[in-house]
Amino acid sequence: MAVTGDETDRDSVSLSHVAAATGDMPAYQIRTPTTTLPQGVVMAASPGTLHSPQQLAEEATRKRELRLLKNREAAKECRRRKKEYIKCLESRVAVLEVQNKKLIEELETLKDICSSKTD
Repeated sequence: MAVTGDETDRDSVSLSHVAAATGDMPAYQIRTPTTTLPQGVVMAASPGTLHSPQQLAEEATRKRELRLLKNREAAKECRRRKKEYIKCLESRVAVLEVQNKKLIEELETLKDICSSKTD
């Protein structure tokens, strides 16, 4: 009796269902492909995917231009984010300088109060 690939698939499916129903672990088998190519046979691509050298050059040029465009946009975005980051740091420096100045004044005031009490 010859067993086709479909019959083998159905048999393995039905066996796995039986195993699942009984609580047993299903057994897995590694199957070899039913169709093999003789050695030395190469599958050719479809005619629509073959291109002339001119088409390949145009495709390469188009891809390069697209890559350059994306790179330009990424660089522009990077410069924008850097400017924003620097602006944020500058404003933080300004706030900290004001805070530092206030703390220095408070320290001087407290020093004056302590020195006048010890006199």
